[in-house]
Amino acid sequence: MVFAGAERKAEGGREGGLQEREVVYALIIINKAGGLIYQRDFADGLNKLSINDYLVLAGTFHGVHAITTRLHPLHPPPSLDPNTRPDPPSGIEVLETENFRLQCFSTLTGTKFLLFTEPQQPNVDKIVGKIYELYSDYVMKNPFYQLEMPVRCEGWERRLVGYLRVLNSR
Repeated sequence: MVFAGAERKAEGGREGGLQEREVVYALIIINKAGGLIYQRDFADGLNKLSINDYLVLAGTFHGVHAITTRLHPLHPPPSLDPNTRPDPPSGIEVLETENFRLQCFSTLTGTKFLLFTEPQQPNVDKIVGKIYELYSDYVMKNPFYQLEMPVRCEGWERRLVGYLRVLNSR
């Protein structure tokens, strides 16, 4: 995704200063095979991509994420406790540019949640956690949802849009 332009809003308490707006731009969900199962834009600021571009983005990110999970030091630092094992490599978690921040949350089943926000957006990990909670409650518990297929659940969509609308209106 390419950033189209900075959105700014005046902050009332400062002497004419402008502050970067805290915005959640988009959410992409990728299944464990690298297929795009959900994509939605929540605010303007990123260039619009075609569905084919989103499919390529999902597959490319999945491949890069898989490669980065294999990158780790050859000789891990010695642990104080011989019974503890180091955490396995997690792959790309955050990609930050001057224009946007991409936060990746990877579930134990391999599903990846990619959240595009302003770089200054605070608590992005908590936002992704809440999105995953909504996904668990309204998609995974839906008896009509088939695993690894595109997400089309009205309850999920309503609650997700409601949650992110509140965040974007701050």
